[in-house]
Amino acid sequence: MSQREQASRTKRSVWPREGHDEESLSWGFAEHLKYSLGVDSYTSTNHDRYLSLAFTIRDRLIHQWIQTQQTHHQKQVKRAYYLSLEFLIGRSMGMNVINLRLDGAVQRALEALGYSWEEIAEEEIDAGLGNGGLGRLAACFMESLATLNLPAFGYGLRYDYGIFRQDIDHGYQVEQPDDWLRRGNPWEIERPDRAPEVHFGGRVEMFTDRGRLRAHRVDTDAVIGIAFDMPVVGYGGSTVNTLRLWSARAAEEFNFGEFNQGDYVEAVRSKVQAENLTKILYPNDRLYLGKELRLRQQYFFVACSLWDIIRRFKADELSWDRLPEMAAIQLNDTHPSLAVPELMRILLDEEDLDWDSAFEITTATLAYTNHTLMPEALEKWPVPMMEAILPRHLQIIYEINRRFLERAAVFFPGESGRLRGVSLIEEGAEKQVRMANLAIVGSHSTNGVAELHTRLLRERVVSDFAVIFPERFNNKTNGITQRRWLLKANPPLATLISEAIGDGWITDFARIERLAPLAEDAGFRAAFREVKQQAKRSLNEYLGRAHGVRLNTDTLFDVQVKRIHQYKRQLLNALGIVVLYNRLRRGDGAAAVPRTFLFGGKAAPGYDLAKLLIKFVNNLGAVVNNDPAVRDRLAVHFLPNYRVSLAERVFPAADISEQISTAGTEASGTGNMKFMCNGALTLGTLDGANIEIVEQAGVENAFIFGLTAEEVAELRGAYNPWDWYHRNPEIAQAIDLISSGYFSITEPGIFDPLLQSLFDNGDYYLNLADLGPWVAAQERVAECYLDPEAWSRKAILNIAASGKFSSDRTIRQYAEEVWNVAPCEVDTSVDPAATLEEARRANGR
Repeated sequence: MSQREQASRTKRSVWPREGHDEESLSWGFAEHLKYSLGVDSYTSTNHDRYLSLAFTIRDRLIHQWIQTQQTHHQKQVKRAYYLSLEFLIGRSMGMNVINLRLDGAVQRALEALGYSWEEIAEEEIDAGLGNGGLGRLAACFMESLATLNLPAFGYGLRYDYGIFRQDIDHGYQVEQPDDWLRRGNPWEIERPDRAPEVHFGGRVEMFTDRGRLRAHRVDTDAVIGIAFDMPVVGYGGSTVNTLRLWSARAAEEFNFGEFNQGDYVEAVRSKVQAENLTKILYPNDRLYLGKELRLRQQYFFVACSLWDIIRRFKADELSWDRLPEMAAIQLNDTHPSLAVPELMRILLDEEDLDWDSAFEITTATLAYTNHTLMPEALEKWPVPMMEAILPRHLQIIYEINRRFLERAAVFFPGESGRLRGVSLIEEGAEKQVRMANLAIVGSHSTNGVAELHTRLLRERVVSDFAVIFPERFNNKTNGITQRRWLLKANPPLATLISEAIGDGWITDFARIERLAPLAEDAGFRAAFREVKQQAKRSLNEYLGRAHGVRLNTDTLFDVQVKRIHQYKRQLLNALGIVVLYNRLRRGDGAAAVPRTFLFGGKAAPGYDLAKLLIKFVNNLGAVVNNDPAVRDRLAVHFLPNYRVSLAERVFPAADISEQISTAGTEASGTGNMKFMCNGALTLGTLDGANIEIVEQAGVENAFIFGLTAEEVAELRGAYNPWDWYHRNPEIAQAIDLISSGYFSITEPGIFDPLLQSLFDNGDYYLNLADLGPWVAAQERVAECYLDPEAWSRKAILNIAASGKFSSDRTIRQYAEEVWNVAPCEVDTSVDPAATLEEARRANGR
């Protein structure tokens, strides 16, 4: 009998790792429980069972993961490299099971063994690799890249701790360590052979070699980067791309001499200092040491990632001018913008290219995504700090700037102010390196993330760059993956949709438009309402178990969940609730629709006003929820520790999606898209992607209010918040109630800083100007919600119009218009005997 025949005959018992049937999955689960974890049914915990199932699913990823990399190498494809300091991936197991099309088989296999899929899946901890929309976007993009069979790598940092775990104590945010790795991560594989040295500090020695001035770094401090790989599988399981995360290690982790001399702390000092680089996501940067750590963190991330990209390129022994043909490097915001001087350094100092060639290759390889419209949010680093930490990179930045300003002077002759504005160096008491300017000058593409955002970038934020480089600016409206935010997050709605229009929407979200005619089908509207009610019950049950919170599921769920920041205007929402509360207390709102307002999100540890806002929302809820005059008609809850796995429960249950940022401040937003595809109606300003949502769904199917970006810009110079206070009695009553201490009886004056931000500090984000329109929009909400058929019709039309907002569409645009990366099909056939062949010693090694 041949080896191949023997393999075929005994596949089930000898090679169960490739099988997708429930018997193979059961065997894999049982064997990992016994042989990988060393436990049995008597000693295993639920976490053991989670690990065993994770290893079983990972087994079914490994073959295709290797096959993907081999195929890409053999075909010498161009790869997209996505550099992001955040990847808010949430939990991996559910998405891996869905994208491998194993969900039914896994549930049946576990039920046959006496276990619950839901209970085991709940054991997984959200990965602490991101904080907000930036990281969630990166995670959606990685999933879409794999689903579209596009060759790609993601690069980030493997943080030991996430930003923090949020507890609420007496209404205050309390930051606890997010020790997400304390019990290991079964989805990662350590690659100790991928270990670049990253150098900080020291000095630069210049010398002449063959008539060319060269630079050499000496007396530097070295840190080692260790790669940890996570598979990212696309829907259908064909392509499995890699998310490579870097962890910092000391070049010398233990000084034996210091230890023997009794200096035990000094013996491990270098280890501690090195590992701090990847200890935590976004260290507090209010102090100098925090800023320095963030700069070091960003360079470590960039240096490791470029080392790996260049290593892979050099293995093919191609000429350097081919680098842009083989690698497209996308910088997700300014955090990776040190890639510009780092790639230049590699090409100049290590590969001996001349300046012009190196800069042409650098700009052709790099592309930059901008994520903010607020000038104060554009990253800058003090020149003295960069000179101390990255002296060679500062030299390169200065030379890029010198050459660029010579070019800019042609566009702006004699206009020194405009030249100062586009300079990479901001002059002042302490010079600063402008990282956004560096990214724009050092790349071939700068894109915004919504149509309004891109227009305002061109016209306001970096308008002079758009004059110099008009061809570089383009728009790529953000998107979300419908596979996580609809198929996984809301199975009852996904099933209802698939039964009505087929399941083609899972990979081609444009097909969701076929749902539109069903908005006129009374039976489908009734089924939709039942699905929504089911989602509310599910969220209520979870919050009851996790936090002791009980929701009235017969109320309208009005939800604002996102990072806590002044421009996102959670304060406007809270002030509006006070107005509605006053109406109910006066008896004016006796017929109003019963509402439950849900808030969620984290405030940065150093952002005192945002943290105080969380306290205000919690105190507001404590008063409102215990007032018998409004019971069952108004409730307010803050959901602690908002994260991806909680979001997957919240979005399906929402009726109203609060997207109320000051117009002209939100780059795009993606939470608005997640709400939309789950049938929530947008209550929002004409900001970010809200504009495109309204264009797709129709303004009649949303509740739009407030100033436009142009009106905001026009009003700001003459705005006086006291005018709105005196003009609108309801605003005055709400403000007076807060200032009276009604919501802070035991802590008088606690909310004075919030009131000062509105009046003494000028209400920069125009909360009071938009408060009256917000209340009026809520009146329209109530009127519509009283007609369930009309409401359901609008909700279904929103789902049907959400097709544009798939990250698949966004990624196709990047691939075709920025990266020039083409899909590469990967063979999915499995030959178990090949596993043994692959293990044989190759080429005599």
